[in-house]
Parts: sequence; C-alpha cells; structure tokens
Amino acid sequence: MGATLVVRQVRSLIGGTRGQRDTVRSLGLKRIGHTVTVADRPEIRGMIAAVSHLVTIEETH
Repeated sequence: MGATLVVRQVRSLIGGTRGQRDTVRSLGLKRIGHTVTVADRPEIRGMIAAVSHLVTIEETH
C-alpha cells in the first residue's frame, strides 16, 4: 500500500469561492478541526494545493 496523507481543515470556508468550498468537501472535510486520511495521489495533491491556506497536511507511510 502507498503513502497516505492526513488532511485537517484549519480555516473557515466563509468568504471562499465556490470552487474552494467544493474542493474541501471533495476531500471529505466537513468542519474546522475535522481530519481525514486520503491516498497520496497527484489529483489529491492538486486539490490540497488549491486550498492549502485552509488545510494542513501530514504525510504518513
């Protein structure tokens, strides 16, 4: 199995664009402080890059 990423929402979506809100929801995040574990794939990395100011990530192996 490959590496995974732990993604945590740390900022509010209020004031964000529709695309940013959709991206955060697509990652599986629901609220500030919510944490999800996702596969480390290029498309996930791109989603995280688009909302990097709203989330923190931690790599796990």
